[in-house]
Amino acid sequence: MRVLGLIFAGTSTQARPAMSLFLEQTMGLRRVEVDGVEADLFVLPDGAQMAVASPGGMGGSSRSIGFLVDDLDEAIDTLVRSGVPAGPVNQNADYRYSHFRAPDGELYELIQRIEAEARPG
Repeated sequence: MRVLGLIFAGTSTQARPAMSLFLEQTMGLRRVEVDGVEADLFVLPDGAQMAVASPGGMGGSSRSIGFLVDDLDEAIDTLVRSGVPAGPVNQNADYRYSHFRAPDGELYELIQRIEAEARPG
């Protein structure tokens, strides 16, 4: 597995409107729309993203951290071989990703960028 960096942080909160307003107006983050994302999504200057979801919107977790990988399928195989089950592969307009629970019991994600030539449409 080759981890390229941290690319995603997500929070699930009952204060979604207030949190989204805070990120946009106080923190100065740019809000974006991405097909297939059911959360308020913000882009940081380095390209990382922050999502604010409603309760239950992140698989029963209140937080998620996403690791950018160069090959999602290989990364999932590495997890499974080490005894860490990975969830199904999901996809939105820009990324393929899979959730997993690490030994600390918390939710994390492996995320791979979809190359422009591989995007549908």
